[in-house]
Amino acid sequence: METIDRDGINQYLTFKLGDELFAVTVANIKEVLEVPRITHVPRMPEFLNGVFNLRGNIIPLLDLKMKFGIGQTITGEDTGVIVTEIGKVFSDEDDSGVTIGLLSDEVQKVVTIEPDQIQPPPRIGVSIETGFIIGMGELEEGFVIILNINKILSETELVTGKSRRSSL
Repeated sequence: METIDRDGINQYLTFKLGDELFAVTVANIKEVLEVPRITHVPRMPEFLNGVFNLRGNIIPLLDLKMKFGIGQTITGEDTGVIVTEIGKVFSDEDDSGVTIGLLSDEVQKVVTIEPDQIQPPPRIGVSIETGFIIGMGELEEGFVIILNINKILSETELVTGKSRRSSL
């Protein structure tokens, strides 16, 4: 299992996709927004809803439910966008990362999860890609799936528009 402690940061922003609780480290979070006006761009991958304007910057919007093959996020009162930075996605030298919005059914709260409260992703004997999951965090209310935001998207997916269907 990879190192969880990012310079001592054991805080994670939790959010819901359907009935499941997910989290990403606060080290990758830039801000949380209500759903902005989305501009739909032709021929974008199905899991990218479009782009939005964030203080003059064009930010792609990723629907994690579609990316994971668990449905589509329907915009409602609780829907939120987590603006995050993903590490190097493209192979060129100038790539310092990509700022992207993650669409979620409901942004919850920041929680502290110590490394000893995180179990490795489950191995269930079938071929399921779990490289984008850091582990399963244990909270009082149950498990939270902790995502490795840097492994959610690949250059191939962005260029070809074909998703590596990930099952949870």
